[in-house]
Amino acid sequence: MIDQNTRSLLLRFQKNEITEHYVYNRLARAVKDENKEVLQHIARDEKSHYEMLKKYTEKDVKPGKITILKYIILAKIFGITFAIKLMEKGEAFAQIAYNKVGGELDVMGVLMADEQKHEKELINLIQEEKLDYMGSVVLGLNDALVELTGTLAGLSFALQNSKLISLAGLITGISASFSMAASEYLSKKHEGEDNAFKASVYTGIAYIFTVLFLVFPFLVLADYHFSLAWSLINAIIIIFIFTYFNSVVKDLKFKKIFWEMFFISMGVAFVSFLVGSALKIWFNIDV
Repeated sequence: MIDQNTRSLLLRFQKNEITEHYVYNRLARAVKDENKEVLQHIARDEKSHYEMLKKYTEKDVKPGKITILKYIILAKIFGITFAIKLMEKGEAFAQIAYNKVGGELDVMGVLMADEQKHEKELINLIQEEKLDYMGSVVLGLNDALVELTGTLAGLSFALQNSKLISLAGLITGISASFSMAASEYLSKKHEGEDNAFKASVYTGIAYIFTVLFLVFPFLVLADYHFSLAWSLINAIIIIFIFTYFNSVVKDLKFKKIFWEMFFISMGVAFVSFLVGSALKIWFNIDV
């Protein structure tokens, strides 16, 4: 016989297990290789955990439909690996919770052992092509963020015209993206890697995407002050999304990477703004 507090906690575990059962089953449909079998195996284990807990709670629990939808959407947008790693973090928290009642019920020991096994399986579960080129994406994003935030900040004070700034920013950014992609290709080729062309494509695409996102405010707003502010906010959004993605997929510390990228990008933008101001005064340009 279990007390009410323990029963309530077990019901939460039960809901979590059946929800993850459906999530893993849905994710399994999205892959076609050996990963599919592993995901299906984990899904079956989650269902088994649910049935074990049901023996104690004597109650059926419905899965969390919003949670299922969340992970499916995340998998479609950011890839299976990201969704799986995020799920893995949730299982890590579950293990901590299991410890609270592990001494009271023998079944909790079985569940914890399975969860730990799942975590090990999940680490090397999914192999996605785009993750193999993460270094190239990082190169494109970082370089574009640092160069374009600085360029747009400098041009803002020097030109003081949103249309001119956007034109100069696009020319500079697109040209730099081809240059960076070519450099990545030559670098990979020199290292003897067969994926040199794909690596350069990922670098170029990441660079161009960043350029367009940063320049966009200058295309729609007339006041260059507001355009620059919006552009810097876009830069922070890019840094946040990419840092979070990278921290989840590679198990890195989010805060450290985020603040490092933030201070570098914003620092370069500030220095470039001062340079643009100084050059405008030096050359006595009145736009």
